[in-house]
Amino acid sequence: MTHMRVSEAATLLAVSDDTVRRWVDAGRLIAGPAGAGPRTVDAASVATLMAEQSLTPAPPVQQSARNRFPGIVIRVEKDGVMALVEIQAGPHRVTSLMSRESADELGLAPGVRVAGVVKSTNVIVELETHQ
Repeated sequence: MTHMRVSEAATLLAVSDDTVRRWVDAGRLIAGPAGAGPRTVDAASVATLMAEQSLTPAPPVQQSARNRFPGIVIRVEKDGVMALVEIQAGPHRVTSLMSRESADELGLAPGVRVAGVVKSTNVIVELETHQ
């Protein structure tokens, strides 16, 4: 199970840290293991909530020709050679087709923080660095 800090979840969900904590307490998000470090949440539960929120249409936004969408992997389908990777990036769902080898090397799975980089018709997936 992959976990992320409350502040990271808040950024992805576009809410405050306190809202994330309230959602954990209310059972809307799953808490990470209790420990001596900062409070965490289950990344897959954040992905599920982001996917639910994406059903609400977002207002149109003007963007440049090169776009970078930080988000979280919500689905990975692999076959013998290829992989389909779906990213929830705020209100946007970004899909990438890549080699299975690339998806395996990146360790892509639901809950992994990534960025979908769009240039023309290509989507490049980058791992987000942890702060």
